[in-house]
Amino acid sequence: MDRRDFLKITGGTFLVGTSCAYAFRFLATSVAGADVETGQAVKKWGMVIDINKCRSDCTACVNACRQENNVSFHADKRWDIHWIRKVNVETEIGTKTIDKPVVLLCNHCEKPPCAQVCPVRATYKRDDGIVIVDHHRCIGCRYCMIACPYNARFFNFKDSEEWPNQEHPKRSHGVAEACTLCAHRLDTGRMPACVEACANTGAGAIIVGDLNDPGSEISRITTTRTVKRLREDLGTEPKVYYIGL
Repeated sequence: MDRRDFLKITGGTFLVGTSCAYAFRFLATSVAGADVETGQAVKKWGMVIDINKCRSDCTACVNACRQENNVSFHADKRWDIHWIRKVNVETEIGTKTIDKPVVLLCNHCEKPPCAQVCPVRATYKRDDGIVIVDHHRCIGCRYCMIACPYNARFFNFKDSEEWPNQEHPKRSHGVAEACTLCAHRLDTGRMPACVEACANTGAGAIIVGDLNDPGSEISRITTTRTVKRLREDLGTEPKVYYIGL
């Protein structure tokens, strides 16, 4: 996949999603800047992915996500689900064409189109900015998949017998799925599985932190380094930033 095709796909998907979004009322999903009771600033989780540190032959983040979240994998593209995936993007630098591995996942947008089109509010954004699918409410209409400009949502067509992490719910068929930023781990002070796995390889290409904390590493990176977000022109305000894209 070259860069042009990559952007064409994400852009085309959004255009379809936009027309769908207008068919539904806009859900109030904005994040309050502070807790209404305590007045203290709330967290706003974001991610930085340094492509320059990401090795093309490494799938540690993908494997860790599957193990942690029981994401179905049947070795059949008709049924496989990818909360996080890697694609190669061709980039021309001077006369050279270079393949860059790009990690793709839910961007946990500040203005998530997936939440705006959900007719039953199964998809919603938490106060800390994480976009979640409530599988108990999801009716499997797949409007959210059409609306997502990043092709980051998948439909679970088929149950999997595998249940590697029995401390976490087994996935059910008939609902839409996407990265949760391992909210269950963040809520207990642990980093997402992909971040931990990437760090264990020595690459340290993925960082997650509080964008509302000016002293956090992610705030320092996003304010002092050259970072890009996918399709910023769409106004969704994604919270996944890339270095080297």
